[in-house]
Amino acid sequence: MPAAGSERAGRKRRGPAPSTIINRAETSPFKASKRQEDLNKQPPQWSKQFGDNTNGCTSAGPHFNPFGKTHGAPTDEVRHVGDLGNITTDAQGNSVGSTEDKLIKLIGEHSVVGRTIVCHAGTDDLGKGGNEESLKTGNAGPRPACGTLDHSKA
Repeated sequence: MPAAGSERAGRKRRGPAPSTIINRAETSPFKASKRQEDLNKQPPQWSKQFGDNTNGCTSAGPHFNPFGKTHGAPTDEVRHVGDLGNITTDAQGNSVGSTEDKLIKLIGEHSVVGRTIVCHAGTDDLGKGGNEESLKTGNAGPRPACGTLDHSKA
């Protein structure tokens, strides 16, 4: 993959290199490395039902939830497939790290490819907020940033 700021297909990419995501088989865990900048302290990120961003991030729909569970933390047994938790950042809003998840898949019937990843403005209460909305969304607030997951050729 070209370095940040390099030319590709006549377009100049700005900022850090995109996240790297690996999923070798339908039964293997999802693994991702990430580098994100200018975020607030703990914005949550989730995979959403649709890969539609025609009306901004609201077009993405609800959390990806093929098993009909309530909202929870990435480590909870009961959770949406799309519940990815909060991102911890430094004082400048930057985040570098990795994650591994047993429910998220890039291939197979419950693949997240073609769906939207959304970064919410607030902190996810991980389904422990004690109200109905917490069990749906984690009370994480507006959707200022999103993008659709797609296959790429390196």
